[in-house]
Amino acid sequence: MTITHLLLDIEGTTCPVSFVSEVLFPYARESLPNFLMEHKEDTAIIDILKTAGQEWDADLTPESINLRRSTKKQNLHFLDANRIYLEHLINIDRKSTVLKDLQGKIWSHGYQCGEITSQLFQETTASLKRWHNRKLSLSVYSSGSIQAQKLLYRHTKEGNLEHLFDHWFDTHTGNKKEADSYRNITAEINAMSSNILFISDNGDECDAAQISGINTLFSLRDGNPDQDPRGHRVIKSLNDVDAYI
Repeated sequence: MTITHLLLDIEGTTCPVSFVSEVLFPYARESLPNFLMEHKEDTAIIDILKTAGQEWDADLTPESINLRRSTKKQNLHFLDANRIYLEHLINIDRKSTVLKDLQGKIWSHGYQCGEITSQLFQETTASLKRWHNRKLSLSVYSSGSIQAQKLLYRHTKEGNLEHLFDHWFDTHTGNKKEADSYRNITAEINAMSSNILFISDNGDECDAAQISGINTLFSLRDGNPDQDPRGHRVIKSLNDVDAYI
């Protein structure tokens, strides 16, 4: 087995879960109303809101249905109604692609104006540079949008790391817990699945990647929600990865 490609999760793998849960998510939530109001004429934002409305129409959960009834009863404007639905998705932590796309745009503003700086694990930058220098192809697969992924690596305390990566994948590729998503990635990067090593802090994701034929490592760190490696090989630092490549 020769590893030529590393496929990396972000949250809990290259950056602390706390950065996402305590910095990025609260920033997006607090900024959402003003951001939508300030960009309500932007075509990209209008398209996102339309897609959110379509997702809402297809969402048959009781909470969503009740929320729809409530907003119609109040005769809320298109923007306000969809904002309320997006806030609902944030509250229930749904891996919604349209929500991720919008969060990426909000975070872009935060990074650019200096209100956000990425937090990575201590060894992440050196590890990424070391693997890049070894001619390994580095790719990202995260539930956050590709825009959000690039922003995170572009605005680190160690500088811009975006150039170290060859490919970027988000939920537009597919659900991270489904094997077909990893088959799609394998085809996209034009590699044999046996030459790819996927690193994630989520057991379901590792299971799906393994089913597709991709090699896996489970990131087991303090503070990660999932502490069960389910038989996958375990790393506690990105420095441990070198033993498997």
